[in-house]
This record gives sequence, structure tokens and C-alpha cells, in this order.
Amino acid sequence: METAGLPSKDFRLHLVTWNVGTASPPPDVSSLLQLNSLGPTTDMYIIGLQEVNSRIPNFLSDLAFDDPWSIFFMTVLSPLGYMKLSAVRMQGLLLLIFVKHVHLPFIRGVHTHYTRTGLYGYWFHLQALSAVSGVVVLLPCQGNKGGVSIRLSLFGHTLCFINCHLPAHIENTEQRLDDFEKILEMQFEGEDIPSPLDHEVLFWFGDLNFRIADYGIHFVRESINSKRFSLLWEKDQLNMAKKKEKFLEEFKEGPLQFKPTYKFDLHSEVYDTSEKKRKPAWTDRILWKVKNLSEIASKEGELPEEKLISVTLEDYVSHMSYGISDHKPVTGTFKLEMKPIISDPLIVLNPEGEWSADHDVVICYSAVPEFPSSAWDWIGLFQVTFRHMKDYVTYAWVEDDEISSTSNSKQVYMSASEIPRMGGEFLLCYYSNNLQSIVGVSEPFQIQPSQATTDKDLPEESSWQQKTENPELGDSEKRKGT
Repeated sequence: METAGLPSKDFRLHLVTWNVGTASPPPDVSSLLQLNSLGPTTDMYIIGLQEVNSRIPNFLSDLAFDDPWSIFFMTVLSPLGYMKLSAVRMQGLLLLIFVKHVHLPFIRGVHTHYTRTGLYGYWFHLQALSAVSGVVVLLPCQGNKGGVSIRLSLFGHTLCFINCHLPAHIENTEQRLDDFEKILEMQFEGEDIPSPLDHEVLFWFGDLNFRIADYGIHFVRESINSKRFSLLWEKDQLNMAKKKEKFLEEFKEGPLQFKPTYKFDLHSEVYDTSEKKRKPAWTDRILWKVKNLSEIASKEGELPEEKLISVTLEDYVSHMSYGISDHKPVTGTFKLEMKPIISDPLIVLNPEGEWSADHDVVICYSAVPEFPSSAWDWIGLFQVTFRHMKDYVTYAWVEDDEISSTSNSKQVYMSASEIPRMGGEFLLCYYSNNLQSIVGVSEPFQIQPSQATTDKDLPEESSWQQKTENPELGDSEKRKGT
């Protein structure tokens, strides 16, 4: 698509990497997420955690319900207008992406993947299958080392995020590099989805476990105390590997102008005082790679006139005040400057007239001519603080509930019985089954409370619990009667 003449767009990402050491979330993460910052608003949060509590009861529970860390970040960010776009979990590894509602129509092709490494990609737990029979088996679980990945298209540009937990100990540098190469070779499921290195921008972060070689613990600690970090950079195993490993050459990282983030006594800023006295190291890192013009030319056959996307690191810091584990979290704030390839939403929708819980309501929407509509598309009514795509109050099937159609717009009916009686602030989202994403979002609007509401009224169940055909994302082909 032609992009010449299109204005550039600035988009801000805030990345977090944190080995939480099986701990529960802390009381406050305002500084970690820069929630009190006076600078530009963050458009997207990417949160990579390692060593999330993965004991068998916790892990099986998390498979059925959101894990405590996901719930925690949703609770913090949803009141601020962010929705959990995607998540992927592999044992103790967790990757979450939150995005401002306004950007949802311009995000497509979200896919997740996980790659096991370590002991043949598996580890085992003794698990009692039956308290009555007493049968005990070795239950294989997903690897506790490896990488979890999310890729997406943002305004037409491809981004990939990889959260890794690589092998520990100073002598395992080669194993760490081998494991990361294996993770880079993975393929997302689906047709025509690029590999990680073929994305325009690739972010690599996590507990990468690279250590400071050669120097003894006393020299390392003295250098840290005197803030002579540059003395340690040349012996940082990742910095050394970037100079000799071709597949790492294009990865960039901000200056390590903060103290090594491992290993601390819990709830303190004191390095390890245990008998092991682990040597401090910058184990927790954030790197990125932007596809260069020659790489684009080799894929597309011709050299573009200019880069359509660039990445600028604005802030790369550790957060010493968090002490729930022996690692300190690290954050990177980035500005993406891009020329949007996709600049208009596929669907424009809005509530018609004034909405009230006392009468049936109508939704108006229009689609671009090339929009691939489906019988399983639906429009959801969401509270403005909704947490994720399934967190709708109610919904309407765009075909079954349609009441009028013209060449320019369509109208969809929603019954008063499904509108929350207490009213409040809401928005509408159009979900495309073919594209597996939200492709249209309305402006927030008010629903007037029911005049019949009394103090005795209790909050009613969400309508999706009452309907028999509520849409299952990604599984709409099972819809009854179709």
C-alpha cells in the first residue's frame, strides 16, 4: 500500500521484565508502570514475568481461570482505559499485552506461541491422580525454561515480543545462546505468518541469565558501590556474545546505567548475604531489533525509499524499591515512529439516540467495502473499564439482530432486558470472526438508569450468562442453528 505523504504516528510502548520468584503481586506498581508520569501517555504495556508460581494446583487452576498476576494487572490497568489484548503462559513464564481501547481497530493478526527448552523441553512433578487409589505418576509439564511469544500487526506493521527465561549459572553461556537460537526458529501457527526475525520490530527480554565473567565477587561489588558500571560491561556475557555471534549483531540495548538486578536478599537492596553469595549480574534485560532496509529488500525484491518504522529508547531503568524476589524488575520505554499502512478502521459504529435501560436500543454501523463480514460477527456492549474481549455485558449478532440495512449503514437491535438497569458509561466493540479481532470501537457513551430501579434492586447477572448462544472467541463455527 502507498504510504508516501502519510503523516508519521508516534506510539509508546512500556516493557516490563521481572523474575517474581513465585511471589504474589506487590501492593502497588505505580512506579513500575509509570502511572504517575507527566510524560506522554503509554499506548501499550508489554509485561513479561518469570517464575510465576507454577506448583501443580496453581498451574491447573490458572488454566481454568486467569492467574493472580493477570488479574492484578487487569485490576490496575482496566480503570485507566487499557484492555488485556493477549496473554500466553508456559509454566512459570507469562507474557501479557495491554492496549488502549482506541488502538484496537488497528491491531490485527494476534498470535501466541511457546517454546520449551531445558531438559528435553520437559520437567516432571509427582502427582497423585486419585486420593482413593493412591496412584502416583510422573506428570510431564511444560518446560520451566524457554520462551513465550506474542506477535501482532499494528497499523499494518509487524511486531513480535519474546519473553525468555534462559538457563542459569555462569558456565552455561553457550546453552543460553543455543536456547535463544532455538526460540528464534519457532513458527507461529497459521498461514503467511512471519518468523520472529522476519517481523519489522522484534523485542527480546526476560531473565536471560547472562553473568559477569572473570571478575571476582569483591571487584564486582566494589565497582557497583562506586558506580563504575562501565568496568563490568566488557565482561558481561551478553555484551561479549553480541560481538561474536552473528544472529545477535542487529540486537540493540540501552546502556546498563543501573545496578545489576540479581541477586538480592528479599525485601532489601542488599546483594546476596547467604552462604552462596551469588555474584551480582545484569540477568534481566530488554533488547530489540529493527529489520533493516537490506533485509526488507531481500524479502520484497526491491529497496524501499525509507524506513516506515523506527524505534527510539526513551528510558531503560531498574526499580530497586520492589523486593518480593531476588531480582529487581527492569523497564524499557520506547517510542515507535511509523507511517501507518492501515489508518482507517474497518468498522465505524455508535449507539443511535439516547440509550436507557427502560427501552430497546439500536446500534448503527458501517463497514469499508472490502470488509470480510461473517454470520458469526457480533457487537458487544462493554463497560468502559472492561478487562478483555470476553468481558462484555451483552452482545448482538450482527446478522440475526439486524433490523435495517442500506448501502451505507446497518442497524442492529438490542433488547432493553439485556441493558444494565443501573446504567453507567459504556462502549461498543465490533468483533470480526474472520479476523479474530475487534475491528471497530465506539466512543464512550452514557446509558441512563432505569426509572424503575429501586434501592432493593441488586446488580443483575451479565446477559452473556443468560444467553444460550454467547460467542466463543475463535470457536464461532459451533454456533447453534447455523
